[in-house]
Amino acid sequence: MTDSIQARFQSFTQTHVAPLASRHDRLQCIDPELVGQLAAQGYLGAIISEPYKGLGLDMPTFGLLNYELNKSCTAVRSLVTVQNMVGRIIERWGNAEQKDQWLPVLAAGEKIAGFALTEPEYGSDAAGIRTCFTDHGDTFAITGTKKWISFGQMADLFLVFGQAEERLGCLIVEKDTPGLSITPISDILGARGTMLAQLEFDACSVPKENLVTNLGFGLHPVAFTGLDLGRYSIAWGCVGMAAACLEASVTYASERRQFGSCLKDHQLIQALISDMTVDIKAAKLLCEHAGRLAETNDRNAMQEMLCAKYFAAGMVNRVTAKALELHGANGYAPEQGIERFFRDAKIMETIEGSNQMMQIMIAKYGIQHG
Repeated sequence: MTDSIQARFQSFTQTHVAPLASRHDRLQCIDPELVGQLAAQGYLGAIISEPYKGLGLDMPTFGLLNYELNKSCTAVRSLVTVQNMVGRIIERWGNAEQKDQWLPVLAAGEKIAGFALTEPEYGSDAAGIRTCFTDHGDTFAITGTKKWISFGQMADLFLVFGQAEERLGCLIVEKDTPGLSITPISDILGARGTMLAQLEFDACSVPKENLVTNLGFGLHPVAFTGLDLGRYSIAWGCVGMAAACLEASVTYASERRQFGSCLKDHQLIQALISDMTVDIKAAKLLCEHAGRLAETNDRNAMQEMLCAKYFAAGMVNRVTAKALELHGANGYAPEQGIERFFRDAKIMETIEGSNQMMQIMIAKYGIQHG
């Protein structure tokens, strides 16, 4: 069953995503028609439950979806990740009205969502964010700035995190709310199709009914519900990206000839391929283990997601660098896709928690739980 589902993911990606990957990178946006195709397949609501019109995929299967998407395009995988992060938060922590209003339209791709946590001065230190929710009776007035928000240029609504009397909260904010302005961020190193934006809130008035759960629960557990899923998705995406580089490298080494023989016959090239293979297999096993634990709500699932994300992000940087070496000058040209993956890989060591934050969190968990 899993093999047939993965084959369907693979067929869709090769047919619809791969041909557009370099264009997404070059134009720094995702093709709107592809967004519609993702929605038609149900991928924008992949883990939203079936009563809300989602696919209701389990965590291991959702991991395979991220793997296949990122074998072609980081930006497309990121869109699916963010949409499902927001969907999961609303489904787990929203009230009945919020679920009924938002989950079906998110699952159908009728609304695109953004996750607005990071600020210009607060990234890893999420608890220190300074966006302010001021109580005005039936509404909150939002004042502050969010930065590096994936798909902020195209999102129809945002989950916005802020402080209300030193209690962290989360509000659903629609893009056309007065007082909200959106500025595109372009020309970043990698993942250039993720349509980043900066959000400015100037006394932006939002009904209190848009508050997701209670004040004081904004970071733990609301934000971490999304962040855990994001880290898991990124880890699988890294494995997919690395696998694509390995496949391209094996093909290139089998066709390219130097000194009278194919590259694959040279032992130093074989060393590169063996190192890439072992790295990918190790990262994949970590992802599979994390997915199994998450599906059963095991108390160690968060720790394993951290481990998977930390190792996979480092792994994909090692693998893309080796693939670039193996391809030589040809690897620097956009036709192969290797240089794009090389740039995208570096982003994976920062988003949803830097490598250093992963190390700190993994160590703290290990110390606390032995």
